[in-house]
Amino acid sequence: MTKTCLEAPLLEGGSVGDTTNKSWPSWDLYKGLTFSSMSSLFFSLCTVIVKRLHYLYPGQLAVIRFLGILVFTAPLVIFSRQHPLGPPALRPLLVLRGLLGATSLFLRFYAIHYMPIADASVIIFSVPVWVSALAKLFLKEPCGFFHAFTVMLTLVGILLITKLPLLFGGADLAGFEVRGVLAALASTVFGASVYIVVRKVKGVHHSVIMVNFGWVAILETSCITLLTNRFEPVHCGMDRWLLVLLGAFSFGGQVLLTRALQMEQAGPVSVVRSAADIVFVFIWQVLFFGEVPDWYTVSGALLVTLSVLLTGLRKWLLSLPESSRARSRLAWITL
Repeated sequence: MTKTCLEAPLLEGGSVGDTTNKSWPSWDLYKGLTFSSMSSLFFSLCTVIVKRLHYLYPGQLAVIRFLGILVFTAPLVIFSRQHPLGPPALRPLLVLRGLLGATSLFLRFYAIHYMPIADASVIIFSVPVWVSALAKLFLKEPCGFFHAFTVMLTLVGILLITKLPLLFGGADLAGFEVRGVLAALASTVFGASVYIVVRKVKGVHHSVIMVNFGWVAILETSCITLLTNRFEPVHCGMDRWLLVLLGAFSFGGQVLLTRALQMEQAGPVSVVRSAADIVFVFIWQVLFFGEVPDWYTVSGALLVTLSVLLTGLRKWLLSLPESSRARSRLAWITL
């Protein structure tokens, strides 16, 4: 079974008497949170592509995204010599993971299609709240003062970035689609459940988890698309290459997220991913769409970045001896 970051040896690669390694913990301690941030980079690029290909039905884009995950993951399963369906006792959970992930992504695309992106984002990116609650309920993971503080800090930053019309005013509430709001809320719940299920099967090789995710999600989203809409032809030229990149970026992001959840607690992973995702999205908006952020956006980005830094600082403090001066001075972060 894969070790968590806290179980990783702090002196790996060094001698017992190496005082430098004692002061600075192993890279393994932060690997899970780093993978979570890197997954956000790939997923945010997927968001840019989805925004560019707005003429395609959300279900069709979801099918292409999951097809990319399945195609790129299949060779990994072959090389790992694992059974593609996973251990018999965990196969129901692997299928459940695929159903939850596919439903969450489809609902996310659906929400963005029927309501303003900013309004949908403020609901969808509240996933850390749900993850921390579900992780405490099903995984018995701690959810103390620090987790609550970072979650609230992240949510305040998200509110500033997205400028929710109900709080800041100036929006046409008559055009506020109820079905979009419901889809965004449902996407958040399904997305939070994915974190919990992946933590339950963290002993399974990540390629096996992703292969099962891929084929289950393709079947589900294909059926949804055929029943509710239809598959449209893709425009010639750059759009077809963008679909290839959508599959490739989805694969990269899913590998990193799965590995992060196998190494780290679900709560910190979800906080870091949500915070990093927002920062990346607004960077791409400036680079690709020429949208310069206002002071609300800058303030929100600073808050979510602070949340990420505090989460990493807590990981470092927990790796220190209880008698450490730094741990004593910043004891509130370990609560």
